[in-house]
Amino acid sequence: MKQSVGIGIIGTGFARSVQMPAFQACEGAKVVSVASGHIENAKATAEAFGIGHYTGDWRETIAHDAVDLVCITTPPVYHREMALFAFEHGKHVLSEKPMAMNIAEAEEMVAAAAKTDLLALVDHELRFLPGRLRAYEMLRDGAIGVVRHAKYNFRASYRGNPDVKWNWWSDINQGGGALGAINSHVVDSLHWFLGTEISSVFCRLQTHIKKRRDSAEELRDVTSDDEANMLVQFADSDLTEDATGLVSVSMTEGPEYMNRIELFGSKGAIRIDNIGNLYISKTGDKDWTEVEVDLGHPIEGVADTGFPRGFLIFAPVLVKAITNGDTMITHAATFNDGLRVQRVLDAARESHTTGSAISL
Repeated sequence: MKQSVGIGIIGTGFARSVQMPAFQACEGAKVVSVASGHIENAKATAEAFGIGHYTGDWRETIAHDAVDLVCITTPPVYHREMALFAFEHGKHVLSEKPMAMNIAEAEEMVAAAAKTDLLALVDHELRFLPGRLRAYEMLRDGAIGVVRHAKYNFRASYRGNPDVKWNWWSDINQGGGALGAINSHVVDSLHWFLGTEISSVFCRLQTHIKKRRDSAEELRDVTSDDEANMLVQFADSDLTEDATGLVSVSMTEGPEYMNRIELFGSKGAIRIDNIGNLYISKTGDKDWTEVEVDLGHPIEGVADTGFPRGFLIFAPVLVKAITNGDTMITHAATFNDGLRVQRVLDAARESHTTGSAISL
């Protein structure tokens, strides 16, 4: 059993605001190295969090002797190379979503992970929100019967502001866009909740803000999507029968932030909101009834979207698993789960291009 877990983090965006505070709150965990493509960001982050090593070369963080777990929080275009390098150096991996740029990359990552006894995980931290875990149990207890339909509505207004600068998020070649960033979470949630696969998808992608100024104030084309809508069909399972789904994701809509999933079954419906607020409505009810759950805690100074709460719960579970030498974590999304999501994302892009539904 390990006495402590050393963590190396690549990237200083989400990692700095959420992952580092969460790991610092974990007993037996220490962030020992941070890397960024901009050395000044790595230096500033290391100083802010008391991290002993920082670098502009991510390979140095992965190869660092004290690093046990590598957290990859970079644009998706880098995920494959970094994950493969980490496995070669015997390091556990937690990758941001989507895990890869396409199915071929995801399959290579899964194959590399399978040759090791290391954890190979995708950061779908929303799975660990207590409200979502309770809903997961209720579905399997038959609380709403067989699921017939799922509705997922995600909206945030941030990228509706044309003054937001052009960066990797605006570039499809770096893996930017709503489909990868948000629909990956949506697809994983639907797979996990319903215990089944999406069997077909029809998708429409849209770019509402078509040009943005970069850091040099040059006007550049936005090649990624800021809206991604999907109609899906689910394979039949113990929880689903001839079930359909409607997914609406927008990074330009307001006024309020929304991350809501509604599942409609033969005996009623379940709704889960942003931070895991849970509601049920039985057939014939006129309104929702709230189900009491512990909502966890936000991270001070960070937007309370649900993701930080989820990671605060996930982080100590992850650290404990590495400490104990576990090769699986209940409810954690694996690279195999990431590959399943990638298949849907690739099919969604093909659907948008061809204008037709794609069977998986």
